Amino acid sequence: MQTDLLLRQAGPEDAGAIADLYTAARVAAVPQMPPAVHSNAEDRAWMAGQLARTDREAWIAERHDEPLGYALLAPVWLDHLFVRADATGEGVGTALLDLVKALRPDGFSLWVFETNAGARRFYARHGLVELERTDGAANEEKAPDIRMAWPGADALGFYRGLIDEVDEQLGDLLARRAALTRAVQAHKTDGARDPERERAIAEAMARRAPGLGVERLERIVHTIITESLGRS
Repeated sequence: MQTDLLLRQAGPEDAGAIADLYTAARVAAVPQMPPAVHSNAEDRAWMAGQLARTDREAWIAERHDEPLGYALLAPVWLDHLFVRADATGEGVGTALLDLVKALRPDGFSLWVFETNAGARRFYARHGLVELERTDGAANEEKAPDIRMAWPGADALGFYRGLIDEVDEQLGDLLARRAALTRAVQAHKTDGARDPERERAIAEAMARRAPGLGVERLERIVHTIITESLGRS
């Protein structure tokens, strides 16, 4: 760790410098990260908007008034943590991440590209865990990514909070699935179950949730359909 490193909260006047650092860091990170899809001018406009929001805060790591890295935070997310390419290995990222932990003692999540092995190792060394993977359909780069999280001081409470969020979504989805399962029965000539289709549904789910596997998901699908119809 460099003893002359200064961490300070960023203001709106820092938006241009932070955006320039971000643009350069994304270029230097290829191919570990996919190429960015926005220009520096777009990055500058976006960052200015972020720093104008009351639910965002940014912190800069600098030496002799020269920015070396920054972190951009939402209430429960670490949106950005980037270090200038020529300042990696100097403890800048660690200093910023330690600050984020102090600012968010109840825990936080972040997204990292699956291909960014260096960042994943860095976060894992600092106590973050990988929670879920996506195929990248929801991000601008359309590249697979991973949700990582630091659970804070009360890990059990943090994870239970995330479980509660998922259970709310799951409840809504099960209600929709049950209604659709019942509705489709009126369009079947014999009302019979279709084991081949249920297997295909499980196989499609397994591509999104490989940790569960086809066999277990097939049992889950069978149970959902059975209980939706109210019969064995």
